[in-house]
Amino acid sequence: MIWIVGAGPGDPELLTVKAHRLLARCQVLVWAGSLVNPAIADLVPSDCIRHDSSGMDLDAILDVLARSHRDGLRVVRLHTGESALWGAIGEQIEALEGRGIPCEVVPGISAFQAAAAAIGQELTRPEVAQAVVLCRAPGRTPVPAGQEPEVFARTGATLCLYLSSGLLVGAVEKLLAAYGSDCPAALVSRASWPEQRILRGNLSEIPSMAREAGIDRLAILLVGPALAGKAPPSRLYAADFTHGWREAR
Repeated sequence: MIWIVGAGPGDPELLTVKAHRLLARCQVLVWAGSLVNPAIADLVPSDCIRHDSSGMDLDAILDVLARSHRDGLRVVRLHTGESALWGAIGEQIEALEGRGIPCEVVPGISAFQAAAAAIGQELTRPEVAQAVVLCRAPGRTPVPAGQEPEVFARTGATLCLYLSSGLLVGAVEKLLAAYGSDCPAALVSRASWPEQRILRGNLSEIPSMAREAGIDRLAILLVGPALAGKAPPSRLYAADFTHGWREAR
């Protein structure tokens, strides 16, 4: 079995119990050293064989995984965040299964969840936003037509935009038409890491704030009317609301 494990957003304490257990027993670790907090990779035993995939192409990664599996070793392929989101695990799973090597995925907490926690914000609010969209700004990796962030922005949903800060200005310019310049937004860099940084303001202000703060690493932009707060309370806890576990008063 090859274990494909989500490392979470950065804080080692945000690993799942299962991920922690697998790392503690790992004999071969293939990890994304450019993205995963080194403190998480250091949770493996001292005699674990470690391979940093940031300098490896797909074939090299597959060769290490297949060879380690053939040698009967316990293998963890460690990805940042939630590996089902932009983790490139699909191509790895398909290639390994094509060689008769079984895989199992262990989910992790995503950066958008850590970012929402960092700003102490609920991303869905009654009568304001009941959808959350996770998307990427197009850069070297293109975005299919109709899936651009500005298309989703027209719905008024809370947008969680994963981006390099180098794409921030262009992304915000395209979002302004849908959300407006005074829409609340937050930019969170390195969510849950010790060096985490948070910028909050109106959407139009975020690029200049990021430039002044010198944020030049991977970040996530949260934007939408739900971030303003002051929404109607949820009906779930209303005294006059009946559900399967409580009768209305």
